[in-house]
Amino acid sequence: MSEKRLSNKVIVISGGTKGVGRAFAEVAGREGAKVVIGGRDEKAGKETVRNIKTFGSEGMFVHCDLLKVEDCKSLFDEAYEKYGRIDGFFNYAGVTPVSPLDSCDEDTFDWVMDVNFKAAFFCCQQAVKYMRRNGGGSIVLTGSAHAWGGQKDRAAYACSKGVLRILTEHIAHQYAGEQIRGNYLTLGWTPTEGEVELRRSQGESEAELRRRASRILPMGRMCERSDYMEGLIYLMSDESAMMTGSTFRLTAGEYI
Repeated sequence: MSEKRLSNKVIVISGGTKGVGRAFAEVAGREGAKVVIGGRDEKAGKETVRNIKTFGSEGMFVHCDLLKVEDCKSLFDEAYEKYGRIDGFFNYAGVTPVSPLDSCDEDTFDWVMDVNFKAAFFCCQQAVKYMRRNGGGSIVLTGSAHAWGGQKDRAAYACSKGVLRILTEHIAHQYAGEQIRGNYLTLGWTPTEGEVELRRSQGESEAELRRRASRILPMGRMCERSDYMEGLIYLMSDESAMMTGSTFRLTAGEYI
């Protein structure tokens, strides 16, 4: 395996203090990237930055509430001010509450759409603004198999992930001439902090969740954070320079 595949790239990660976002922040640092982490958990953000520095790379944490458009802007402004360029943006921030069509309330709907879509939209606006200054870049939006209809208790969530597919294709079609790429990374069923917490609130332990998922998923187990890392490195690296508008599935065969 080649080393330092993201050398000298500056990568911004929204939601980089938890789950797959945090895991990729550390892996990107190991691969030579300068990583800018946006999120609300300052302790976790600073721990992640310290881990990145152990690989000999650089990182910074920007405290931001992505429900505020100004904070979406400041995440990129601070990244550019410190490092002078932005090469990649991984939009990981998101929420996954129970939200069925027949009972979802307005507050839940607004929360899901504001975090999962509105914040992503304005972060991508900033990513495009800065990427065009250095001749291009890679935008990766976190998708879900729910985007193709969704399970019954995930209507609002499914819609939010579906609209990110459209945003991905829009970026791919409209900004290819500026070498700004957009790809949709479809994540599978993963025991992230949020997923485990949700299932516990429903009376299911992590062990029970894993056993149930293993019976449902075609490949026989849940996806782990580590399963996504090589795909993310590829999408952010120059190896994928001609890849845009793609739906990149890492789902253990899950097609809802």
